[in-house]
Amino acid sequence: MLKHLTIRDFVIVDTLDLDFSSGFTALTGETGAGKSILIDALSLALGERVDAGMVRTGCEKADISAEFDIARLPQLQAWLREQELEGDEGVCLLRRVLDVAGRSRGFINGRGATLQQMREAGEMLLDIHGQHAHQSLLRADAQRDLLDSHAGLGRQVEEVATAFKAWQTLHRRRQQLEQNAEAVAAERELLSFQRRELETLNFSVAEWTALQADHARLSHAASLLETAQFGVEVLSESDTACLAQLNALTARLRGGLEFDSGLQDTLTMLESAQNELQEAVYALRHYQQRLDTDPQQLRQQEQRMADVVEAARKYRVPPEQLPEVLAKVAARLDELGGNADLAELAKQDEAARGHYLREGMKLSEARISAADALSKEITAAMQTLAMQGGKFSVALLPLNEGNMHGLEMVEFQVAANQGTPFRNLAKVASGGELSRISLAIQVAASRAATVPTLIFDEVDSGIGGRVAEIVGNLLKQLGKRHQVMCVTHLPQVAAQADAQWQVSKAAHAGKTLSSIRVLNEAERIEEIARMLGGVTITETTRKHAAELLGTTV
Repeated sequence: MLKHLTIRDFVIVDTLDLDFSSGFTALTGETGAGKSILIDALSLALGERVDAGMVRTGCEKADISAEFDIARLPQLQAWLREQELEGDEGVCLLRRVLDVAGRSRGFINGRGATLQQMREAGEMLLDIHGQHAHQSLLRADAQRDLLDSHAGLGRQVEEVATAFKAWQTLHRRRQQLEQNAEAVAAERELLSFQRRELETLNFSVAEWTALQADHARLSHAASLLETAQFGVEVLSESDTACLAQLNALTARLRGGLEFDSGLQDTLTMLESAQNELQEAVYALRHYQQRLDTDPQQLRQQEQRMADVVEAARKYRVPPEQLPEVLAKVAARLDELGGNADLAELAKQDEAARGHYLREGMKLSEARISAADALSKEITAAMQTLAMQGGKFSVALLPLNEGNMHGLEMVEFQVAANQGTPFRNLAKVASGGELSRISLAIQVAASRAATVPTLIFDEVDSGIGGRVAEIVGNLLKQLGKRHQVMCVTHLPQVAAQADAQWQVSKAAHAGKTLSSIRVLNEAERIEEIARMLGGVTITETTRKHAAELLGTTV
């Protein structure tokens, strides 16, 4: 539950530090005092969109921190570990900083967090029911979501959506093939031919590299043989061969060593050169022996190269990219179903549809049971909210083919008075009736809520008297299961609270600032009396306030 809230320089709040307790807490105060600022600040800490105007005039930034006790929220603890955002054991701290330019930063347990992460954490911590919540309850999607959430059908809803998407993907593919059967058949035939052609070519980049090297050597074999022969003659076979002259020179130098040992270094170098030249002669002769001049092999290589070049020209790519072309052709064939025909695709389509219908029926059965229970619960609540004889129904209207949300549309219907027919909630004429029905729906939904903290922002507007007292009692009972806070202008509601906070505003140094303080018993009597009597508070009004609170003055 919410333990502590710190607000700095937010709207008309300079500094506010609040400690929260369990049970039902009422927030009261004069109109315009800023009772909803607390909820706005909490919404900001939970990842809601920001406005630069939320920063208090004259300040650089607003800073909101909310500390929650999560010792009994294992799901949130696991989520924090998964996101690597865990902090102190049993604690979750959400912080949001907003500057005057409208930029904001979010933190969870002191670590930077995205707004999506803050929203996900917030959904497990706190629910805010705004005074205009009934407006969203008029939408069909909101009604469906409320029923599914109340019944805990999230997993089944996801399974139905997944099955529907899979079926629709196959169904659209089948329709496209049926509508473009001739074009698809022609494309498949062309692609099949291209794949066979490229597979028959059996081309690889490694082969192409080796083929080019071999062809270059074979096509210049005669010239290479001539060059090798010329080298052999120059080195050892001609009348003036290098080796013969070098041999003569080394023989004379050896003879000169008898008279001058200084010739030894020169002789050594020449003998080394003599050995190297002799090795070169051996290498050239070996090269002559292994050089292939087979014209038949050359013609085969030239034909192979011509085939590859022709294929590359046909597909308008360099030869090295022919394997990529083959891969793309094969992929497109797979996309078209390869050799699968429409009959096979039709079977897959029908199988996917059958799976979706089975999942949809399971969801429908669960919704029927949940709709009946929710209808009875809200109908019972309506009897206590000055709508005796009224009935509420969660109607499930069948859809011919269904959609990703299931096989039916969820519609909230109301019979405001006994004997009147059910009508769509959106068509209920009385704003007061709609407000009370909305409150009954919200209280019923909140009873099944898994989040520990529930906040109601003036959801009791438009009611009064005995009905207001009943609403206060409903919130008090809800406070036994959840931490409940309610911004209210009704003394009958505030009097039912376990604790009461007063919101006020005053001018300080030319600036209007809002503040919140916890009221003691005597102060609660004064505040309830103000809410009952307006400007002038009499002893009679105080006694009435004390009676509401169950105390004496």
